[in-house]
Amino acid sequence: MAGSLGDLGGLLKQARKMQRQVKEIRKDLEKKTFEGSAGSGAVVAVVNGSRRLVSLKINPEIVDPKEVKLLEEIVATAVADAFKQAGDASEAAMKGVTGGMGLPGMS
Repeated sequence: MAGSLGDLGGLLKQARKMQRQVKEIRKDLEKKTFEGSAGSGAVVAVVNGSRRLVSLKINPEIVDPKEVKLLEEIVATAVADAFKQAGDASEAAMKGVTGGMGLPGMS
């Protein structure tokens, strides 16, 4: 019985260590930015590691009142690309801590 309590203590210690590591990774990711683009660079979206849109740049040469629908699609594609890069970086960083276990609250 005492041995199993020791194992539980070790697991709790390891879980606390993982939580600290996750916190550090999240803090590091917040400082990073990820750039997505679409339309051969006509639209560029930048998001941070917290998955917030930081900036959006649209080349004025592509703005045509008759092509607003196309512009909207290109913008959505660029933003989605930037968010995907941020998500991929976050997932990769968390796998290093959790060993790919997919623990709840750790991503």
